[in-house]
This record gives sequence, C-alpha cells and structure tokens, in this order.
Amino acid sequence: ADSRTSVGFYNTFQVSEFILMGFPGIHAWQHWLSLPLALLYLLALTANILILVIIKQEATLHQPMYYFLGILAVVDMGLATTIMPKILAILWFSAKAISLPECFAQMYVIHCFVVMESGIFVCMAIDRYVAICRPLQYPSIVTDSFVVKATVVMALRSTLTTIPVPVMAAQRHYCSQNQIEHCLCSNLGVTHLSCDDRTINSIYQLFLAWTLMGSDLGLIFLSYSLILHLVLKLNSAEAASKALSTCTSHLILILFFYTIIVVISITHSAAMTVSLIPVLLNVLHNVIPPALNPMVYALKNKELRQGLYKVLKLDSKGN
Repeated sequence: ADSRTSVGFYNTFQVSEFILMGFPGIHAWQHWLSLPLALLYLLALTANILILVIIKQEATLHQPMYYFLGILAVVDMGLATTIMPKILAILWFSAKAISLPECFAQMYVIHCFVVMESGIFVCMAIDRYVAICRPLQYPSIVTDSFVVKATVVMALRSTLTTIPVPVMAAQRHYCSQNQIEHCLCSNLGVTHLSCDDRTINSIYQLFLAWTLMGSDLGLIFLSYSLILHLVLKLNSAEAASKALSTCTSHLILILFFYTIIVVISITHSAAMTVSLIPVLLNVLHNVIPPALNPMVYALKNKELRQGLYKVLKLDSKGN
C-alpha cells in the first residue's frame, strides 16, 4: 500500500508535494508573526505603487534616475508578492502543502527578482556617478535609450543565470522527507531534503551569490567611493553634507540587501540543521527592502517629496 502522508513518507516513491513548515522552532506561536509581516507587505505595495503614480504624473520626474527608481519599485513588488501571499496562507490557514512544480517555480522567480534588484542597484549607482562626477556628459550618456538597454540587459541576466537553480533542484531525487523547515522554497532548503548528492546545487548557489552579487557590490562601492571622493573635495560644506547623507542612506539599504544574501548562502551551504535566524532573515530580506527602498529614496529626494505632496493634495510650500 502507498503510505503517502503530509507528514513525510519513507518509501521508494518520489514525493508528490512539499510541506512548508514555517519558522523552525516556533511553530506553536509563529502565527503571531503574520501581523507584522502583513503590515510590511502592505507598506511595500502602497509605497511602491505611490512611487510609480508620482513618477507617472509628474513631468519633471520623467528622467533616467526616476525611471530606474520606478523599475526598482516594480521589482520590489514582484519580489514581495512572490513570497508573502504563501507565507500568510501558511500562518493564517495552515496551507502548508505546495506541489513540486509550484515550489521550483517560486524558487526561480525569487532568484530572478533578487538578481534583477541587484542589477538595478548597479544601474542607479552608475547613474548617480555620471550625474555627479561627469555632469557635462550626463545628458549624452544616460539617455532614455540607456535606461531601456540597461534594463533589458539586467532582465536577461537575471532570467538566464538563475535557470540552473530550479532545473538542478528538480533533478534531485526526493524520496523520503518532504517537510521543509521554511516558509518559502529556498534552493538549499529544498535540496537539503534530497536523497542524492546536492553539492552541485550548493556550488552554483555560492557561485551566483559571490560572482554576480559580488561584482555588483564591487561596482556599487566603486561608484559611491568616487562620488564621495569628489564631493569631499568640494569647498561647499552644505553640498558635501547633502551628498554624504544621500549616499549613506543608499549604502545602508544596499549593505542590508547584500549582507543577508551572504549570510543566507554561508549558513545554508554549511549544511547545518536549519535554524530560525537564517529563515527569518531570508523572509525579511524579501520584504524589508521593498518596504524601505521607496521611503529612503523618496524622502531623500526633494522632487519626489513635492510629487508626493501633489498626489496627496497637500501644500508643498516651504519644502
């Protein structure tokens, strides 16, 4: 007789579905996390939709810098929406089952959006570098055409380089355990359950994290270093302070984004038992940047703030 159950099955069959258990070690009270997570998700959607509305309505914001911000808003909403509805379904309705194709599809889309977000951060850093360090060449270098080409290149990069992740995960054989100690289908969380060797999956995950993300982070730091170097040489203390404030807030967001990727990659690859902190970081990594990005980028930008006042029908005098 076939002894398949939702608890995990110890027979020779390939499992037909995975069970996403939620947050390891706190299953009894994990539903309490649903409220802050739902609010973060709502904030991410509202703030990013608002950014898109402001950019569309304000003719003065039809510039490359804001186009990149708009693309970042779309990517952020996509990333948060790929995981949050399922997490909330797990926490509210105990809808823990997920079919293998669904799980591998979610894995692919998460990877796509994370790599795309990293690429947009690079584009935004290059845009700021050219605007501040090469202001005379800026209109001829960063054109609307440049925005389109850069976005297409980053979209192709994110969709193509991440294909091996779900493909290799799907090639593993899942024959005994089907409980994933996670809220989402993370590559190494899923392949951890396979009965055969998952070394290649771990290697490719680290390769993606270190080569793509590493080179992106290098370019971002180079851009901001050159900006700061130039700004600190200015005689105007006010201009230096303003640029320093903007660069610092951007770098804090960017550092949060990349640090968590490194932490997740290292903790998963170490093949330890799945603990709460990496899982929680993984979830927060997919929902905190989408909620914070629009606020940090918008609040630090006078034109966007004025656009926000107009959209919300507030008086923008004196701002």
